[in-house]
Amino acid sequence: MQYTPLEDIPKIRETLRNGFRAGKTKSVAHRKQQLKQLGYLIQENMQAFLDTLQSDLGRPYFESDVLEITPAIACIKDAHDNVDKWAKTEKARYRFSTSAMQPQYRKEAKGTVLCISPYNVPVLLSMQPVVAALSAGNTVCLKPSEQTPATSSLLGELINKHMDPEVIQVVQGSVEVATKLLELQWDHITYTGSQRVARIVAAAAARYLTPTTLELGGKSPVIIDPKSDLRLAARRIWWGNVVNGGQVCVAPDYVLCPREVQDKLIKEINIAHAEFFPKGPKNSDSFCRMVSTNHTERIARMLKATKGDIVLGGEIEVKERYVAPTLVINPSLDEPLMQEEIFGPVLPIVPVQNVDEAIAFINARDHPLAIHVFSQNSKVKAKVADETQSGGFLANELLFQVTTHGLPFGGVGPSGSGKLCGKFGFDTLSHLRCTLDSPKYLDTLVLWKRYAPYTEANRKSLVSAAGDYFPDRHASKYGRGLWGLLAAIAAAAGISLA
Repeated sequence: MQYTPLEDIPKIRETLRNGFRAGKTKSVAHRKQQLKQLGYLIQENMQAFLDTLQSDLGRPYFESDVLEITPAIACIKDAHDNVDKWAKTEKARYRFSTSAMQPQYRKEAKGTVLCISPYNVPVLLSMQPVVAALSAGNTVCLKPSEQTPATSSLLGELINKHMDPEVIQVVQGSVEVATKLLELQWDHITYTGSQRVARIVAAAAARYLTPTTLELGGKSPVIIDPKSDLRLAARRIWWGNVVNGGQVCVAPDYVLCPREVQDKLIKEINIAHAEFFPKGPKNSDSFCRMVSTNHTERIARMLKATKGDIVLGGEIEVKERYVAPTLVINPSLDEPLMQEEIFGPVLPIVPVQNVDEAIAFINARDHPLAIHVFSQNSKVKAKVADETQSGGFLANELLFQVTTHGLPFGGVGPSGSGKLCGKFGFDTLSHLRCTLDSPKYLDTLVLWKRYAPYTEANRKSLVSAAGDYFPDRHASKYGRGLWGLLAAIAAAAGISLA
């Protein structure tokens, strides 16, 4: 992997800013052309990406195709097909007092956006912010992860060769390159990764008051309703734990299980494990590896420090980057396994008395990126959703919020801020610019009353016309003044002025 020379980075930023200033990206047709080109770059090189992802992560082709490459192409095509509609200027909600001024808001690009993407899903999580930025009319500098060198190199080679260099460029490198990028001023920064690095990104952005969108992680819990379908829960939870080697920001990080069904859940997880990996996970072509030996050693330290009981798995081979799918029961709440995001195929089970205790446990900690509940009871599902906070809420499922079109995937509090998927990403990386065009005749009709010298009569006339008061508690429900009179007449005639 060839790193970008540090001295080239300011030049790259300036090239992208010049492209934006030249107005290249204002045309929606040009944006669509760039999105189409980007989509074909992924689609026509699918096998190459499958190969690099297997090289970098030891990931099965099945997972890379179903969970990353195909969703990435769909993400690009969704923006290409809908950006005409997304980018249209919209009228403000009708108000009688200001309608003549034609209040509208334009969807305008912010400028040049820096996108820093992670290693765990390197194609999809690069494409989501890039697509949001391009569809909104921004120019983009993408810095993919150096921990997936084959995939990042392929992505950079294709984009830098086939895309407009004044619209998008890829910068390669590690900490030194990221530091240099963050020394520069950008119009928006997106970052997907750890909370620790997010604080560094946010601090650098604060120097220029640059807005940021942070997609982070944390410890996403699963709550088990004791009356739920435990076989279904076990299969889906264990799938969420092992897919991509557990290196997914919304993977289940621990399970809160009522004591009365804990043994049965463990039994069902063991059954699911045997079904998933009949020859064992190490010899399976359906199980991923950790991204690096460093990350493998981190998981090893967690397991070595646990005070819980390892009832499934536990095998680790650092040189092979192999961590067996592992189930730990009754861990200490102050150990690393319960204090840090695991980001690997290790799942602790914490016993609780009931769903209420599980909710209290979650609410005593940082808001997670996702909360999951397994229950067939609509009241239980509603209770968990209503009494907790998280980036997303899933009942009887895991992971799918990341790739489901139309959902505003993102975190809250320490698990992140802002959205980058689909229309939500377009809005995040757009500036909504309000506009008014006030005709001359308004001064003749009424707005002449705003000018000095002020009079009591003019004040009453203007505030009456504005119609912004709550109804008088002791008078007609239609309020006061001219607006109240018009509303009352309209209501009597069956006409809405809203």
